[in-house]
Amino acid sequence: MADARPVLHPRPEAIYEVSNAGIGVVQRPLSLGQRLANNGGVRKTIVLIVLALIWEGYARWLGNDLLFPTFSATLASFMTSMLNGQLPAATWYSMKILLQGYVCGLAFAGLLTAFASATRIGADLLEVLTAMFNPLPSIALLPLAMIWFGLGNGGVIFVLIHAVLWAVALNTHSGFRGVSPTWRMVGQNYGLSNIGYVLRILIPGAFPSILTGLKIGWAFAWRTLIAAELVFGASSGGGGLGWFIFQSKNSLEIPSVFAGLLTVILLGLIVENCIFLVAEKITVRRWGMQH
Repeated sequence: MADARPVLHPRPEAIYEVSNAGIGVVQRPLSLGQRLANNGGVRKTIVLIVLALIWEGYARWLGNDLLFPTFSATLASFMTSMLNGQLPAATWYSMKILLQGYVCGLAFAGLLTAFASATRIGADLLEVLTAMFNPLPSIALLPLAMIWFGLGNGGVIFVLIHAVLWAVALNTHSGFRGVSPTWRMVGQNYGLSNIGYVLRILIPGAFPSILTGLKIGWAFAWRTLIAAELVFGASSGGGGLGWFIFQSKNSLEIPSVFAGLLTVILLGLIVENCIFLVAEKITVRRWGMQH
Protein backbone atom coordinates (compact mmCIF):
# COMPACT_ATOMS: atom_id res chain seq x y z
CA MET A 1 0.00 0.00 0.00
CA ALA A 2 1.46 3.34 -1.06
CA ASP A 3 2.19 5.99 1.58
CA ALA A 4 -0.53 8.67 1.35
CA ARG A 5 1.31 11.22 3.46
CA PRO A 6 2.30 14.41 1.60
CA VAL A 7 5.92 14.94 0.77
CA LEU A 8 7.37 17.89 2.71
CA HIS A 9 9.93 19.94 0.88
CA PRO A 10 12.22 22.10 2.98
CA ARG A 11 11.80 25.85 2.49
CA PRO A 12 14.86 27.78 1.62
CA GLU A 13 16.12 29.98 4.42
CA ALA A 14 15.54 33.67 3.88
CA ILE A 15 17.35 36.31 5.92
CA TYR A 16 15.96 39.79 5.81
CA GLU A 17 17.93 42.73 7.14
CA VAL A 18 15.96 45.59 8.60
CA SER A 19 17.50 48.94 7.99
CA ASN A 20 17.32 51.50 10.76
CA ALA A 21 17.99 54.34 8.39
CA GLY A 22 15.50 57.13 8.85
CA ILE A 23 13.97 55.57 11.97
CA GLY A 24 14.49 57.17 15.35
CA VAL A 25 13.08 59.42 17.97
CA VAL A 26 12.35 62.78 16.53
CA GLN A 27 12.82 65.40 19.23
CA ARG A 28 11.65 68.85 18.44
CA PRO A 29 13.53 71.54 20.28
CA LEU A 30 11.42 73.31 22.86
CA SER A 31 10.60 76.93 22.39
CA LEU A 32 11.65 79.58 24.89
CA GLY A 33 8.13 79.75 26.32
CA GLN A 34 8.00 75.98 26.81
CA ARG A 35 11.39 75.92 28.52
CA LEU A 36 10.31 78.69 30.87
CA ALA A 37 7.00 76.92 31.57
CA ASN A 38 8.89 73.75 32.53
CA ASN A 39 11.07 75.65 35.01
CA GLY A 40 9.56 75.54 38.50
CA GLY A 41 11.59 78.51 39.71
CA VAL A 42 10.31 80.70 36.88
CA ARG A 43 6.70 79.68 37.53
CA LYS A 44 6.99 80.46 41.24
CA THR A 45 8.63 83.80 40.47
CA ILE A 46 5.74 84.70 38.18
CA VAL A 47 3.27 83.80 40.93
CA LEU A 48 5.12 86.07 43.40
CA ILE A 49 5.18 88.94 40.90
CA VAL A 50 1.44 88.58 40.27
CA LEU A 51 0.74 88.58 44.01
CA ALA A 52 2.89 91.70 44.46
CA LEU A 53 1.00 93.46 41.65
CA ILE A 54 -2.35 92.52 43.22
CA TRP A 55 -1.09 93.83 46.57
CA GLU A 56 0.04 97.09 44.99
CA GLY A 57 -3.17 97.55 43.02
CA TYR A 58 -5.48 96.85 45.94
CA ALA A 59 -3.54 99.15 48.30
CA ARG A 60 -3.62 102.00 45.77
CA TRP A 61 -7.34 101.48 45.23
CA LEU A 62 -7.92 101.48 49.01
CA GLY A 63 -5.81 104.60 49.48
CA ASN A 64 -5.19 104.21 53.24
CA ASP A 65 -1.58 103.53 54.27
CA LEU A 66 -2.56 103.16 57.93
CA LEU A 67 -4.86 100.31 57.01
CA PHE A 68 -3.05 98.60 54.14
CA PRO A 69 0.18 100.11 52.76
CA THR A 70 1.28 99.54 49.19
CA PHE A 71 3.86 96.96 48.26
CA SER A 72 6.25 99.70 47.15
CA ALA A 73 5.94 101.48 50.52
CA THR A 74 6.48 98.16 52.33
CA LEU A 75 9.52 97.42 50.19
CA ALA A 76 10.93 100.91 50.87
CA SER A 77 10.45 100.41 54.63
CA PHE A 78 12.03 96.96 54.33
CA MET A 79 15.12 98.37 52.64
CA THR A 80 15.39 101.21 55.16
CA SER A 81 15.15 98.82 58.10
CA MET A 82 17.71 96.53 56.51
CA LEU A 83 20.17 99.37 55.94
CA ASN A 84 19.87 100.80 59.45
CA GLY A 85 20.38 97.34 60.95
CA GLN A 86 17.04 96.96 62.73
CA LEU A 87 15.69 94.08 60.65
CA PRO A 88 18.98 92.11 60.49
CA ALA A 89 19.37 92.34 64.27
CA ALA A 90 15.74 91.33 64.89
CA THR A 91 15.99 88.48 62.38
CA TRP A 92 19.19 87.13 63.90
CA TYR A 93 17.68 87.32 67.40
CA SER A 94 14.60 85.39 66.28
CA MET A 95 16.55 82.82 64.31
CA LYS A 96 18.76 81.96 67.29
CA ILE A 97 15.78 81.27 69.53
CA LEU A 98 13.90 79.49 66.75
CA LEU A 99 16.77 77.10 66.00
CA GLN A 100 17.25 76.31 69.70
CA GLY A 101 13.58 75.46 70.15
CA TYR A 102 13.39 73.59 66.85
CA VAL A 103 16.44 71.43 67.53
CA CYS A 104 15.27 70.65 71.08
CA GLY A 105 11.83 69.76 69.75
CA LEU A 106 13.37 67.43 67.16
CA ALA A 107 15.50 65.76 69.82
CA PHE A 108 12.50 65.09 72.09
CA ALA A 109 10.46 63.92 69.10
CA GLY A 110 13.22 61.50 68.12
CA LEU A 111 13.40 60.02 71.61
CA LEU A 112 9.65 59.71 71.91
CA THR A 113 9.32 58.14 68.46
CA ALA A 114 12.14 55.67 69.17
CA PHE A 115 10.44 54.60 72.38
CA ALA A 116 7.11 54.28 70.56
CA SER A 117 8.67 52.19 67.78
CA ALA A 118 10.44 49.86 70.21
CA THR A 119 7.65 49.02 72.65
CA ARG A 120 3.87 48.86 72.75
CA ILE A 121 3.84 50.97 75.89
CA GLY A 122 5.78 53.65 74.03
CA ALA A 123 3.31 53.55 71.14
CA ASP A 124 0.38 53.87 73.52
CA LEU A 125 2.13 56.69 75.36
CA LEU A 126 2.78 58.59 72.12
CA GLU A 127 -0.82 58.19 70.98
CA VAL A 128 -2.21 59.38 74.32
CA LEU A 129 0.16 62.34 74.63
CA THR A 130 -0.42 63.37 71.02
CA ALA A 131 -4.18 63.23 71.47
CA MET A 132 -3.86 65.33 74.62
CA PHE A 133 -1.32 68.00 73.65
CA ASN A 134 -1.32 68.23 69.86
CA PRO A 135 -4.68 70.08 69.72
CA LEU A 136 -3.51 72.41 72.50
CA PRO A 137 -2.29 75.71 70.97
CA SER A 138 1.21 76.64 72.03
CA ILE A 139 0.03 80.19 72.73
CA ALA A 140 -2.19 78.79 75.50
CA LEU A 141 0.96 77.73 77.34
CA LEU A 142 2.40 81.25 77.42
CA PRO A 143 1.03 82.09 80.89
CA LEU A 144 2.52 78.89 82.31
CA ALA A 145 5.80 79.51 80.51
CA MET A 146 5.99 82.98 82.04
CA ILE A 147 5.41 81.52 85.53
CA TRP A 148 7.81 78.59 85.16
CA PHE A 149 10.64 80.18 83.15
CA GLY A 150 10.22 83.91 83.68
CA LEU A 151 10.37 86.52 80.94
CA GLY A 152 13.56 85.33 79.28
CA ASN A 153 14.21 83.08 76.34
CA GLY A 154 13.49 79.92 78.33
CA GLY A 155 9.75 80.45 78.15
CA VAL A 156 9.87 81.05 74.39
CA ILE A 157 11.94 77.91 73.84
CA PHE A 158 9.47 75.94 75.94
CA VAL A 159 6.49 76.89 73.78
CA LEU A 160 8.58 76.28 70.64
CA ILE A 161 9.35 72.74 71.79
CA HIS A 162 5.65 72.15 72.30
CA ALA A 163 4.90 73.49 68.82
CA VAL A 164 7.48 71.25 67.12
CA LEU A 165 7.38 68.07 69.20
CA TRP A 166 3.96 66.62 68.47
CA ALA A 167 3.83 67.31 64.74
CA VAL A 168 7.24 65.75 64.13
CA ALA A 169 6.70 62.77 66.44
CA LEU A 170 3.26 61.97 65.03
CA ASN A 171 4.36 62.14 61.39
CA THR A 172 7.55 60.16 62.05
CA HIS A 173 5.74 57.41 63.93
CA SER A 174 3.07 57.21 61.21
CA GLY A 175 5.80 56.95 58.60
CA PHE A 176 7.50 54.10 60.48
CA ARG A 177 4.22 52.21 60.75
CA GLY A 178 3.60 52.71 57.03
CA VAL A 179 6.89 51.15 55.89
CA SER A 180 6.25 48.29 53.49
CA PRO A 181 6.38 44.80 55.07
CA THR A 182 8.51 43.72 52.12
CA TRP A 183 11.16 46.27 53.11
CA ARG A 184 11.01 45.04 56.68
CA MET A 185 11.52 41.42 55.62
CA VAL A 186 14.44 42.42 53.41
CA GLY A 187 16.11 44.13 56.34
CA GLN A 188 15.55 41.12 58.57
CA ASN A 189 16.84 38.68 55.93
CA TYR A 190 20.01 40.73 55.51
CA GLY A 191 20.65 40.39 59.22
CA LEU A 192 20.95 44.11 59.89
CA SER A 193 21.58 45.29 63.41
CA ASN A 194 18.97 47.39 65.17
CA ILE A 195 20.74 50.62 64.26
CA GLY A 196 21.32 49.47 60.70
CA TYR A 197 17.70 48.39 60.40
CA VAL A 198 16.53 51.83 61.48
CA LEU A 199 19.01 53.76 59.33
CA ARG A 200 18.69 51.66 56.16
CA ILE A 201 15.08 50.48 56.25
CA LEU A 202 12.82 52.49 58.54
CA ILE A 203 14.13 56.02 57.99
CA PRO A 204 14.36 55.82 54.16
CA GLY A 205 10.95 54.17 53.98
CA ALA A 206 9.36 56.73 56.29
CA PHE A 207 11.28 59.76 55.06
CA PRO A 208 8.36 61.34 53.12
CA SER A 209 6.34 61.43 56.34
CA ILE A 210 9.38 62.58 58.32
CA LEU A 211 9.98 65.43 55.89
CA THR A 212 6.33 66.45 56.11
CA GLY A 213 6.61 66.52 59.89
CA LEU A 214 9.73 68.68 59.68
CA LYS A 215 7.94 71.17 57.44
CA ILE A 216 4.88 71.32 59.68
CA GLY A 217 7.06 71.69 62.77
CA TRP A 218 9.01 74.53 61.15
CA ALA A 219 5.81 76.38 60.23
CA PHE A 220 4.33 75.89 63.71
CA ALA A 221 7.59 77.08 65.26
CA TRP A 222 7.53 80.33 63.27
CA ARG A 223 3.92 81.03 64.18
CA THR A 224 4.56 80.37 67.84
CA LEU A 225 7.76 82.41 67.89
CA ILE A 226 6.20 85.56 66.46
CA ALA A 227 3.22 85.33 68.81
CA ALA A 228 5.47 84.61 71.81
CA GLU A 229 7.77 87.51 70.98
CA LEU A 230 4.79 89.85 70.87
CA VAL A 231 4.13 88.93 74.50
CA PHE A 232 7.63 88.30 75.85
CA GLY A 233 9.11 91.19 73.89
CA ALA A 234 6.51 93.55 75.25
CA SER A 235 7.22 92.27 78.77
CA SER A 236 11.01 92.16 78.73
CA GLY A 237 11.65 95.15 76.49
CA GLY A 238 13.46 93.40 73.67
CA GLY A 239 13.14 90.66 71.14
CA GLY A 240 13.20 89.72 67.51
CA LEU A 241 10.81 90.10 64.61
CA GLY A 242 7.75 89.90 66.85
CA TRP A 243 9.08 92.75 68.97
CA PHE A 244 9.95 94.72 65.81
CA ILE A 245 6.36 94.31 64.58
CA PHE A 246 5.00 95.27 68.00
CA GLN A 247 7.08 98.43 68.19
CA SER A 248 6.17 99.43 64.64
CA LYS A 249 2.48 98.99 65.43
CA ASN A 250 2.75 101.17 68.53
CA SER A 251 4.47 103.87 66.47
CA LEU A 252 1.81 103.57 63.73
CA GLU A 253 4.53 102.72 61.22
CA ILE A 254 2.32 100.30 59.36
CA PRO A 255 4.72 99.86 56.40
CA SER A 256 7.32 98.68 58.92
CA VAL A 257 4.78 96.22 60.34
CA PHE A 258 4.30 94.81 56.85
CA ALA A 259 8.07 94.85 56.35
CA GLY A 260 8.45 92.60 59.40
CA LEU A 261 5.78 90.26 58.07
CA LEU A 262 7.47 90.31 54.66
CA THR A 263 10.72 89.26 56.32
CA VAL A 264 9.00 86.22 57.85
CA ILE A 265 7.54 85.34 54.42
CA LEU A 266 10.91 85.66 52.71
CA LEU A 267 12.59 83.48 55.33
CA GLY A 268 9.87 80.88 54.84
CA LEU A 269 10.41 80.88 51.08
CA ILE A 270 14.18 80.59 51.48
CA VAL A 271 13.98 77.69 53.91
CA GLU A 272 11.36 75.89 51.80
CA ASN A 273 13.25 76.17 48.52
CA CYS A 274 16.85 76.01 49.72
CA ILE A 275 16.58 73.40 52.48
CA PHE A 276 13.41 71.33 52.36
CA LEU A 277 13.10 71.21 48.57
CA VAL A 278 16.79 70.32 48.16
CA ALA A 279 16.46 67.61 50.83
CA GLU A 280 13.41 66.25 49.03
CA LYS A 281 15.23 66.12 45.68
CA ILE A 282 18.29 64.29 46.99
CA THR A 283 16.26 61.81 49.04
CA VAL A 284 12.58 61.22 48.28
CA ARG A 285 12.64 62.01 44.56
CA ARG A 286 15.99 60.33 44.02
CA TRP A 287 14.71 57.16 45.65
CA GLY A 288 11.68 57.17 43.30
CA MET A 289 9.18 57.63 46.12
CA GLN A 290 7.77 60.86 44.69
CA HIS A 291 7.71 62.59 41.31
